[in-house]
Amino acid sequence: MREKRKSFTQRHQRRSTTRKIIEMVEGTVQMTREGFGFVVVPDREDDIYIPQKYMLHSLNGDLVRAALTRKKDAKHRAEGEIVAVLERSRKPFIGILQIMGQHGWVIVESKVMPYDIKVNLDGVDEDAQWKKVAVQVVDWPLHTENPVGKIIDVLGEPGENDTEMHAILAEFGLPYRFEPQVEEAAAKIPVKIEEKEIKRRKDMRGVLTFTIDPADAKDFDDAVSYEELPGGNCQVGIHIADVTHYVRPNDIIDKEACERGTSVYLVDRTVPMLPEVLSNNLCSLRAGEDKLTYSAIFEMTPAGKVVNRWFGRTIINSDRRYSYEQAQEIIETQGDYTLKYLGEMGSGVQTKSIKVSSRRRKGETFSDRQVADAILALYGIAGKLRDERFRTGSISFERPEMKVIVDAAGKPVDVVQKISKDANWLIEEFMLLANKEVATCVTKGLRLKEPTFVYRIHDQPDFDKVKALKDFVKHFGYQMGSVETGRDVARELNGLLDKAKGKPECGAIEIMALRTMARAKYSTDNVGHYGLGFDYYTHFTSPIRRYPDMMVHRLLTHYLDKGKNEDKNRWEELCKHSSNREHLATEAERSSIKYKLAEFMQDKVGQEFEGTVSGITEWGMYVEIEPTKVEGMVMLREIKEDFFIYDEKNFCLVGKATRKKFTLGDKVRIKVYKTNLEQKLIDYTLVWDPEWNKKSSRKGAARKRG
Repeated sequence: MREKRKSFTQRHQRRSTTRKIIEMVEGTVQMTREGFGFVVVPDREDDIYIPQKYMLHSLNGDLVRAALTRKKDAKHRAEGEIVAVLERSRKPFIGILQIMGQHGWVIVESKVMPYDIKVNLDGVDEDAQWKKVAVQVVDWPLHTENPVGKIIDVLGEPGENDTEMHAILAEFGLPYRFEPQVEEAAAKIPVKIEEKEIKRRKDMRGVLTFTIDPADAKDFDDAVSYEELPGGNCQVGIHIADVTHYVRPNDIIDKEACERGTSVYLVDRTVPMLPEVLSNNLCSLRAGEDKLTYSAIFEMTPAGKVVNRWFGRTIINSDRRYSYEQAQEIIETQGDYTLKYLGEMGSGVQTKSIKVSSRRRKGETFSDRQVADAILALYGIAGKLRDERFRTGSISFERPEMKVIVDAAGKPVDVVQKISKDANWLIEEFMLLANKEVATCVTKGLRLKEPTFVYRIHDQPDFDKVKALKDFVKHFGYQMGSVETGRDVARELNGLLDKAKGKPECGAIEIMALRTMARAKYSTDNVGHYGLGFDYYTHFTSPIRRYPDMMVHRLLTHYLDKGKNEDKNRWEELCKHSSNREHLATEAERSSIKYKLAEFMQDKVGQEFEGTVSGITEWGMYVEIEPTKVEGMVMLREIKEDFFIYDEKNFCLVGKATRKKFTLGDKVRIKVYKTNLEQKLIDYTLVWDPEWNKKSSRKGAARKRG
């Protein structure tokens, strides 16, 4: 009888280990270019170092079982060896295909892959030679030197912009095109809104309504309406594209959107969750067009208190489309602006002026003055909402974001700081309000017993990390008070960040503060949103680009229609999937930024810049150069003037001979040494200041005299 084929785990496990085993753990491999790795274990703070000889042919992203053979102490990190590869990662590696006879080799240039991959050439054309491909590892027999894989996509010529962006998407298992059948299904959706559908909805077409979005936006998924009410209150409507009217559960478009989970925003492009006919046309809340929406409508006092709320399906017709820059001008000038944007913002010819409190009739439009007054009124209310949010525990992280500017061909031409102004947070506050109120309504307002719902949760910080932060900021002269509760942490963090604002060490402190925070995610188990200070929070306002928002729309409709409680397990699985897809999309976005930054710095090799130390490690220090904030690494081995030692306790580097100390926030001068597009790396060298030697000599002489 033929011997049965051994299971994957059986074929990838050690029979024994000669070292003493402290405990067995399961986790995910983080590989290095040098061949050693780390096992990341859930709920374990310290990763386990695995020397190369104990990696057992595991690769980056693999699920493994590892034996812990040495605990972490003052001199050593935790160490172990992998005893079984439980599951291979399905994420592909990206490399260049080299065809040699009947077989091929994929030459991988990656920070997490030290080996080339052997592939068969079934179904691969000869012209794929020297092209960039995506390859998935399928096996690595223990007696062989290289892993074996299969080519899942031929991406194109290396160095071409489309090829490199597609490579980034492929690396994270993200699609970059829709299958024809999905596009065809979207194209068949009726464009005309039936009269019977209008009659089922609250008609908001006569209320002053507008959108505020980035200047280059095409998918307008939210609009705001404003109407004055008798007695001094106002009605504010948050109108969201009604995607679930067009996309039915489990149809081909819905399945594709669910799988994608989110739109992906790379430096030079957006990869939408929904086909363009939906995201940019049918569902997009374009000015001057009747659009189906899902709305949260609030009666509010001038102080920003919600006294009445209504949720349901509506129809709107947006009066204006503003960019953030245009709305900001209205705020800064208090509406005293010219009509230069008329035609850009308007949907028709301006007619007679009518009060914001009245409903416009067919054929009439609101004047620019009326729209400006509405924006200013909403701005005032948003300020009240914002003040109350920070008063009750919301944390203010204002770390500057940089944006890579690219030309039509995708080539980076500049790096500028994204500046969030009043117009940005005006919209943000009302979106936060809608998200909070929807979650509160379903959880408490509908009198349902423990309803299954999709929450956006953010757990309390790790108090051990908060203690480490307190010790860290002492080096900069800051003191944090007692922190026994999450509310205490929020108060102390806000105070700390406010004191550090504008100081050289501010960026470093924000990074360390962020490390104390848990990662926000989707879940059916509500623990509140710590960072915002909300007991109940969800995502309701962006269904064009986030699948969880579609899930929330469907659940809200179901419960408003008196439906029974939904199956929690099913929705929790969808939450986990969505959180994972969001994480991958974020990583892909960061990867595209790193690639374009490395490309941007290519022609600056040899140039010198002023910079700030932004990170400290045992192998070097990260430096952000001015004014672009482009970060690169100064490797310790490249500093020839002294031998530097990493002082982990004080989080700094100390020169053995000169006693020169480098810590976060220090100003330094660097020279661009090299860039690596494949690995998305930028290396700097330190421009040594001779004064550092002199200072050391004077200190040494003083010590001798003493």
